[in-house]
Amino acid sequence: MTEAGRRRGRNETEEERADRMWGELIQEVRVAQTGVQILFGFLLTVVFQPKYGKLETVDQVIYIVTVVLGACATGALIGPVSLHRLVSGRRVKPQAVRLASRMTFVGLVLLLATMTSSLLLILRVATHDSYVPYLVAAVVAWYLLCWYGLPLWARRRHTSGTDESP
Repeated sequence: MTEAGRRRGRNETEEERADRMWGELIQEVRVAQTGVQILFGFLLTVVFQPKYGKLETVDQVIYIVTVVLGACATGALIGPVSLHRLVSGRRVKPQAVRLASRMTFVGLVLLLATMTSSLLLILRVATHDSYVPYLVAAVVAWYLLCWYGLPLWARRRHTSGTDESP
């Protein structure tokens, strides 16, 4: 296939497209990495607080689940950096971009779960009120709207049918 025949969309080759998409993905991951690392760092300190031992068993379980989710989210969101380092120069960038994109998506889902369980734990400890699950559900609905609903709506409404996401 000729060079002109391989170009599409933005008039770029598959390699040029992979380079551009990699740069965009890394910028996105930087934002999520910072947030998940700060959240995870704070979560790690909770167990060393005097009040931790006084938590109800269910709250301690929520805490443990939250820490595990935070660790998994951190791993998934740092994964693309390790992937890039290990495959750099091996002429597999288009495949690496697709895999890194999937890792980032999984990391964002895990970050959502971590933030949800963190919020649940904090509000349970702070208020002990029965409205906490409803408040957490409302915040999760907001996250889902901002993180997935509006982007998917915009993609459907404003794209010409060419899927650029890996």
